[in-house]
Amino acid sequence: MERLTKLFFRLLALLTVEAAVLWLAFVGCLLLFLFMANTVFVARDTVLDEMLFRFASSHASPQTTRVMKVISFFASAEYLMVVPPLVVLVFSFFERLRWYGLKVLLISLTSTLLNQAMKRYFERPRPAIALLEQSGLSFPSGHAMIGGSFYGLLIYIVWQTVASRVWRWVITILLSLLLLLIGYSRVYLKVHYATDVLAGYAMGLLWLILSVYLLRKIEGRFVRQIKQD
Repeated sequence: MERLTKLFFRLLALLTVEAAVLWLAFVGCLLLFLFMANTVFVARDTVLDEMLFRFASSHASPQTTRVMKVISFFASAEYLMVVPPLVVLVFSFFERLRWYGLKVLLISLTSTLLNQAMKRYFERPRPAIALLEQSGLSFPSGHAMIGGSFYGLLIYIVWQTVASRVWRWVITILLSLLLLLIGYSRVYLKVHYATDVLAGYAMGLLWLILSVYLLRKIEGRFVRQIKQD
């Protein structure tokens, strides 16, 4: 065990800071997703779900419900069918952003397809006490997973393209808060369990990290091919 620990830290030391953070995030997301899946489908543990439902009910009101419906819209199917293509369109007018536009399109599309495939695989019904009429299955949450990959990608693009350190942090904090509120809104509206949302966040960020890594590899090969030609 001691040898494995030393080997782990030696390998970690060889990585850049960015690569180390991404690798740890990837592993962390994978472990979180597996833990949520085990909690729901193997252990059948509902403690976390019931606790979050009780917490949401403790401050429920018509005004809060209206606010949560608005927040939830920012990762709805209707929103995500329109906004990513608009982002791609805007990015297409700036040469340095065009490749990022392609990433937005590909990652948004593939995360949506992956989420639907996973829902059909796990086949967890939605909560019977939902405050909204929603069709489809529950695990993992599409709002958390697809929203996580979309807003996570926007944060990545901001850190790659925005020169001002202050603005990078401001935009990152705002997008992160929006994403967290989106996940909570799904629990508050009782259209998802907390475990659905956490699994969605984990898989959305995991898919984002993997997709960005693969696309960067493709980009590097493409650039080298152009130079050779």
